[in-house]
Amino acid sequence: MMKKTYSPISSNGYDSSNSTPKQEDEAGVEWEMRPGGMLVQKRGSSKSDTQSTLTHLNLRIAYGSMRYEMSIAPQSTFGELKKLLAAETGLQPAEQLLTFKGKDRGNGEFLDRSGVKIKSKIILVEDPSSKERRFIEMRKNAKLQSAHRAISDISMEVEKLVAEVSAIEKSVSNGIKVAEVQITTLTEMLMRQATKLDSIATEGDTSTHKNLQSKRVQKCVETLDVLKVSNAGVKPAVVRSKWEAMEAAQSRPQWEYFD
Repeated sequence: MMKKTYSPISSNGYDSSNSTPKQEDEAGVEWEMRPGGMLVQKRGSSKSDTQSTLTHLNLRIAYGSMRYEMSIAPQSTFGELKKLLAAETGLQPAEQLLTFKGKDRGNGEFLDRSGVKIKSKIILVEDPSSKERRFIEMRKNAKLQSAHRAISDISMEVEKLVAEVSAIEKSVSNGIKVAEVQITTLTEMLMRQATKLDSIATEGDTSTHKNLQSKRVQKCVETLDVLKVSNAGVKPAVVRSKWEAMEAAQSRPQWEYFD
């Protein structure tokens, strides 16, 4: 790499070999030739020598009424500074806006090239758009939590109704006739729970829980429809009192046996 130090030659303030201004020459500015042939000022030359030799910058960060002292390398970017601030402030990098010398700084801008020095003050504010996104997310989460609680309450009611359906199924299978109104009432109660489930807006895991309860309700209703038909064919059992049983026994004819 070619390096060249310019010094004043002509009396008009310009170097005889190029058009570099005299004041830059007098300052002892060092230049370097890039591979593409472009002559540029050497990074860290002249007044920036002290800045370039620093290993860390101690910065002052103002965030509302809070003040932070941060230490970071001069060659770091504002995006890297945001990552350090995230651990201190709780704001994610995408939620931060950093302002230096009255200008919002992008994540890819370097601290030293932007003029950040020791004890420089940088203003941190929360990105207004991130506030809006967080508010929307909070409302969304609140709705999901409300839906989850509602489905859990319905699940407890369905559990009780499932137990009643099982009891009726057991009775009918044992030949015990059940009052038809009992089956009808139980079916209506299940359908009310199904209506409640349909009115709940869900997504994700909450939708899975909702669909599970809906299937349970549907299965119970279908079981009751079958039991209603089976129950109609069951003959009611005749229940006799103790005295009726005794009278029936006395009315039986007595037979005598002869050899």
